[in-house]
Parts: sequence; C-alpha cells; structure tokens
Amino acid sequence: MAGFEEPMATGALASIDVRAVAKVSVVVVSYETGPLLLRSVASALAQPETAEVVLVDNGNPPALIEQTRLLGHSLKPVRVLTGHGNVGFAAACNIGARAATGPDLLFLNPDAVLPEGALSTFRAAASSADRSALVGGRVLGPDGNEQAGSRRRALTPGSALIEASGAWKLSPSRLKQRCFNAHTDPCPVETTSVHTISGACMFVSRDSYLAIGGMDERYFLHVEDIDFCLRFRQAGGVVLFEPDVALTHFKSSSRCGAMRVEALKSRSMTTYFWRHFADKSVRTTLALGLVTAAIWGVFALRAANTGATRLRAFAGFARRTRGAGVRRAARFLAQRSAR
Repeated sequence: MAGFEEPMATGALASIDVRAVAKVSVVVVSYETGPLLLRSVASALAQPETAEVVLVDNGNPPALIEQTRLLGHSLKPVRVLTGHGNVGFAAACNIGARAATGPDLLFLNPDAVLPEGALSTFRAAASSADRSALVGGRVLGPDGNEQAGSRRRALTPGSALIEASGAWKLSPSRLKQRCFNAHTDPCPVETTSVHTISGACMFVSRDSYLAIGGMDERYFLHVEDIDFCLRFRQAGGVVLFEPDVALTHFKSSSRCGAMRVEALKSRSMTTYFWRHFADKSVRTTLALGLVTAAIWGVFALRAANTGATRLRAFAGFARRTRGAGVRRAARFLAQRSAR
C-alpha cells in the first residue's frame, strides 16, 4: 500500500483573493440534534464576526427549530432552510453555502460549541496565508481531550490499513507517522499546515468553497470533509490547523441508529478510495478490492456484535419478565388458597 500517493494539485484556487475583510455566515446542518443545537447556535451568534447563522434543517422537531430561530435578531438573524428532507450532510452544506450572504463561511456541527474569539482567530489565520486557506481548530471532547478527527494526515488505503489493523504498534517509530490520525502527536503551538481537518468546524471563503464545487454529494454522511480537504489542496489551497481555537464537540448527538451511521461511514470510505486511488492496473484494483473487503468486514463484525448484545439484553429482559409473571401467579394462587 506504500505506493498509494495523493493525486497532484491543479491550482484552481490560486487567483482567489481571500484577504478582504468580511463578515462570516455560520452554516449549521442539523438532523434530530436535540437541545445541543441551541448551545451551538448561541456560541456562533456570540462571535462579533458572525453576520448570520444559516441553519439547514435536515429534520428536527418544529418546536426546536422555532426556539433556534428566536435566538437570532435583526442584526444577526438565524435563517432556517427547511422542507428538503434529510438530504445528507454534504448536500446540506452546499445548500447552506449557496444561501449564505457572507463572503466567509464557517461550517459548524450542531453539537459543537465555539469558544470566545474563535472567528477572529480563524480569520487572522486565513488572512496570513499566501493562498486560499481552509482553517480548523483543536476539536476537544467534553472530557477536554483532543478528538481523533481534529488533525489528520493523508487518508490513503495504506494509512487506513496501518491504523485500522494496529500494525503501527509493532513498530511505532517507523509506522506511527504513516497512520491517518495525528491527534496523539504533540500539539503544535502555532498555526500549522496539515493534510486534513475536522468537518465539525471549517472556516473558508465562500468563493473558495464554491470554486471547487463544495462538498461532494455522493457522501451522505462521513468522509465528505476528508474528501473536501484533499480536493482543496489539489486545487492549490492550504489546509491549516489553528491550535488557539479549542472548541468542544459532543459527538453522536443525532438520534440516528448507530449501525446505520456505521453503514453510511463504510459506504463513504469505499467511495473515497475508489474515487481517488483507482486506476486501470490489475494491482491497484486488487489492492482496492482488499481495502473494500476489509471495510465491510469490519462493519459486519460490528453489526454482529451489536446484534448479539441486543439479543442478550432482550433474553435477559424476557427472563426477568417471565420471572415476574411466575411470582405474580404464585401470589395470586396463595391469595386464592387463603380464602
């Protein structure tokens, strides 16, 4: 797998001016998020640079949407785009970007909370770059630890297999730097160029975003951010990690079945590898076939484990229910005998 390299850059973003002073449209895509949506939107509205929040409603209770809308006001409205159904994360990001009025965009997950000064720091980092920049922050869990998606290396079939198999543990000094995730590495102390940032929080100029076609809508959920970072770099842009912005990401807030999420993630991973690394050679086709089999094999194991866990839980519940029934029957017969 060492032969898999990232495709070359094409330079489509080189002519875009990203230094203009501008306000920011914060795009939030939400599907059955729950009350965390209110905290996320409130943290965006609290940023002085926010001009508006564009909430793309993929499916939420009307009462929650109305509560979220009421957080805005005349100077910083919460604009709700709804009625399109659950079109997936990538397509919803594109809907929000096209509707946005600000020259700069911040894509923010509905379960992520921005710290004070986040947009100011992002804009400064993007303005200091000598070309179009895509900027992300240090993504922390509620426990304060940096999450795996915060900063990453290039995702190739080789890096995926090395990390997923745990092979890097056999030779950490040689293989650790070929893993995909980099969140366990020492955190940079200044703005740093990286291969990939998290889609939970991405700052970019609207022109740059639209210039490369936005998110690829073939990804319904997961991997669209990895694909976007790859295409952004290929087009001549730079992806930056800004450690001075530490946002909290709660994760898994959407009321969506865990196995459905895993299935969508597996499909997206397969799409990504075949889109970016396939060629007509027999060797590559066989290698990608192996990667695809590994992806769906892992999914099958997780599905089997989840099914077995649920079956054991149900069996235990049934035993408890039957036991309770027997005890009730015994009490009833004892009462009848006493009469």
